[in-house]
Amino acid sequence: MSWIKRRWTAVEADRWTKEDYLTFVISPLVYVLLMIGTALSLLLRWYGFLLLGGGVVLLLLMLWIIDPKLKAISESYEVKQKQYLEEIEKIARWEK
Repeated sequence: MSWIKRRWTAVEADRWTKEDYLTFVISPLVYVLLMIGTALSLLLRWYGFLLLGGGVVLLLLMLWIIDPKLKAISESYEVKQKQYLEEIEKIARWEK
C-alpha cells in the first residue's frame, strides 16, 4: 500500500487528506461489523464470527492508516504544551 502516506509533519497531518477520507468511510463499517458480529457470535452463528473477524481486520487497517497522522499531531502538541507550561512557570515565579 505505497499510495498511503506513512510519514507526516504536524502541519501536513493537520490537513484533510485521502487517508482521513478512507478512515472516515472505514470507521462506520468497523462499528457495524463489530456490533453485528458480536451479537451473532454470541448466538453462535458462523457468519457472526466472519463479520466479527472482518470488523477486526478493518479496524487494524484503519489504525494502520491513521496512526502516523495522530502521532505527528500529538508530538507537535506535546512540544507546544511543554513550552506553554514553562512560560506559565516563569510567570508564576515572577521571573518576567
